[in-house]
Amino acid sequence: MKVMTRRGWSPYIAGGLVGVLLVASVFLTGKYFGASTTFVRTAGMIEQAVAPEHAAGQEYYKKEKIIIEWQWMFVAGIFFGALVAAAFTRDFKSTPVPPMWESRFGSSKAKRWIAAFLGGIVLMFGARMADGCPSGHGLSGLAQIAVSGYIALACFFGAGAIVARILYGGDRR
Repeated sequence: MKVMTRRGWSPYIAGGLVGVLLVASVFLTGKYFGASTTFVRTAGMIEQAVAPEHAAGQEYYKKEKIIIEWQWMFVAGIFFGALVAAAFTRDFKSTPVPPMWESRFGSSKAKRWIAAFLGGIVLMFGARMADGCPSGHGLSGLAQIAVSGYIALACFFGAGAIVARILYGGDRR
């Protein structure tokens, strides 16, 4: 239990737990990890509440049903699991934007929020174009020993390293 309450979990322990969770998910539900469809479905729920006739006419929502299902609950579990982990480690603090971003993008919170929001839009656009997100293609692909999973994960890490280098240069904080 000491591992669960110390600050900064070991990436090996956390990775092992993710692996156990993936195996349990496949064994118990037959479902692999994924998250990006949840955001599409949530957007559909919002659209359905605001403009139900428009949402009903969207071809995309015929393919991706506007429902709460296992993946939606998985993403909610990630959020609440992070809160529980932060409580266990007494590491919870509300930080609207990380200090590293402040050193890179300046002290304007609005500018940093806009940069984060635009980055999220680009990320979600790419995930939907690829018909899935890094967790779906990478982690689940590796679990299935799919060559495409290995290629996807290598590309995610490579692109992440390049973008981090562009954004942060030699700053290793």
